Amino acid sequence: MAFSFFRRGTDTDARLDGIEATIARMLADDRHAFDLAMSALLGEVDVDEIRKEVKRTDRRVNDGERAIRRELVVHASVAGSLDTPAMLVYMSIVKDIERVGDYAKNLLDLARDGVDLGAHHNWSSRRDGILELIEHTAATFAGRDVERARELLQGGDELLDRFDDEVSALVRGEDTDPDPIARALALRYLKRVVAHLTNVLSSVVMPLDRLDYFDEDPEDRESERDGGRPPEARR
Repeated sequence: MAFSFFRRGTDTDARLDGIEATIARMLADDRHAFDLAMSALLGEVDVDEIRKEVKRTDRRVNDGERAIRRELVVHASVAGSLDTPAMLVYMSIVKDIERVGDYAKNLLDLARDGVDLGAHHNWSSRRDGILELIEHTAATFAGRDVERARELLQGGDELLDRFDDEVSALVRGEDTDPDPIARALALRYLKRVVAHLTNVLSSVVMPLDRLDYFDEDPEDRESERDGGRPPEARR
């Protein structure tokens, strides 16, 4: 796994602890921004009442990303105390965490345009499921829980497939409920949120060179990762 060799029992650990605390705060802010944006999109709160809070929260996430990058660069170039692989992994996952906040703003933009998905089936449960995924991602990453990460990655893949299927049904005209364009956009934003969270989780179970594979479709990801070998040869 990408993080298996980072802890050395030196003063580097204190720096890593600071970075990890910032990552935890960024994920908590992502959850807050996503919750607010989805609540507006579901018609549960007035968009104008929470718009500034979403933007403030997103700025905190952006500030956290920049702070981590500064910390990594300073200590790698001046103190020489952080491994290059550690830098690469942290640089990768903080970008994924930052992007979750961006998609929360995209969802809020739909609400600002007058979209209300509160009357549509399953949207509250979608919101609640992703809020739970953000919480579990933060806990699993912090604890380097490999088995839990694998479970969440499998669940993430199922969500990605489900969102794709729902968008395809809208495109083909099989779903004739109101607001097809807004729902297709919202589903795409939800898919990207889940994909970025699974990228964070991938750092717990994947080697460094295979981070971000969860941006790919599952069949493409499996084909590349396993060199095209059939499933039975990968067991």
